Amino acid sequence: MTGDITRPRTPGADLPDHPDFLWRNPEPKKSYDVVIVGGGGHGLATAHYLAKNHGITNVAVLEKGWLAGGNMARNTTIIRSNYLWDESSAIYEHSLKLWEGLEEDLGYPILFSQRGVLNLAHTLQDVRDSIRRVEANKLNGVDAEWVEPDEVRKICPIVNTSADIRYPVMGATYQPRAGIAKHDYVAWGFARRADEAGIDLIQDCEVTGFTTDGNRVTGVQTSRGTIAAGTVALCAAGHTSVLTDMLGFRVPVQSHPLQALVSELLEPVHPTVVMSNAVHVYVSQAHKGELVMGAGVDSYNGYGQRGAFHIIERQMAAAVELFPVFARAHLLRTWGGIVDTSPDASPIVGRTPYDNVYLNCGWGTGGFKATPGIGDAMAHTIAHGEPHPYVAPFALDRFVSGALVDEHGAAAVAH
Repeated sequence: MTGDITRPRTPGADLPDHPDFLWRNPEPKKSYDVVIVGGGGHGLATAHYLAKNHGITNVAVLEKGWLAGGNMARNTTIIRSNYLWDESSAIYEHSLKLWEGLEEDLGYPILFSQRGVLNLAHTLQDVRDSIRRVEANKLNGVDAEWVEPDEVRKICPIVNTSADIRYPVMGATYQPRAGIAKHDYVAWGFARRADEAGIDLIQDCEVTGFTTDGNRVTGVQTSRGTIAAGTVALCAAGHTSVLTDMLGFRVPVQSHPLQALVSELLEPVHPTVVMSNAVHVYVSQAHKGELVMGAGVDSYNGYGQRGAFHIIERQMAAAVELFPVFARAHLLRTWGGIVDTSPDASPIVGRTPYDNVYLNCGWGTGGFKATPGIGDAMAHTIAHGEPHPYVAPFALDRFVSGALVDEHGAAAVAH
């Protein structure tokens, strides 16, 4: 029946880790004012802000699997805004400010923990680049500071700051307002609010093609029938190029597997988030106690949510080098997502060759932290038919004009 919930209510379903009855499971209608392709964090956030900020509720979010079952369920939840270039720091700082009020906005616990992020420097060039980024952050109103090795030890006593290791710690950038959140709670909170506004969240609905009329898309063909659309927003991350191929235009993104892992549960020992480009790993401790670790993408292109074992092996070796205290910790599980990377390591957001189709992709390994910010900006872009100022620099045509936003330095290690 239309609007029925697919699962029976279970004991404890009123708790945040029981998503039963948080949203409807409707049949798709014949048409919508806005169709969002992709039911991950960005798609759900866009739907929420369309309703909240612009009163647009005749909206469908199409997800080929289950809500937030792609990269939103397969990331390591780091949230920060200490990017080098003005354009990047603007959208990520906007997002961070939204994170700080998001639990109240959604009326749902997201466990946002502002425990700070340390980016370690191990060479003289690291130090120069790091101090440059700190000063750029300060000019943009982003909280950032340079800390010496003794201050690194005070912030995170378990980091190996010995001088006789392969990559000695020569200092670090530190953003105190950065942190982590519980990704599935974030998705459920956005989904719940969107559903309450009357937006249809349609799962098990794979897009198979598009109906076009000149330079407009008139309908989205899906595994559950064709849906007429006034506006279409593509928020499908690693599968974006699959969709744009259907529409007959190309985007300069490559999809790579990105792996991460967690340890067994441990007592609270790791008070912040530590990242290192040189050693090539980042480590935080989740709310329940497991260590969350990741590094860079697998080098090959692919759409598999898995990766090569040697990447995991290197991550673990790097983690033990930085944190000898973890040498006897046991690996609990690994997983993989699909990241869409652009030539300048910055997102691609805004107009397409079709008048009523908008693009949101290319976030690489930084998509989770941007979730509320890009949702707000995409909703504004759709509602007004013009790119929000925060995303205007990330237009597709920058790869023709040459106005790139090169953030390879910020994305050298996945985050």
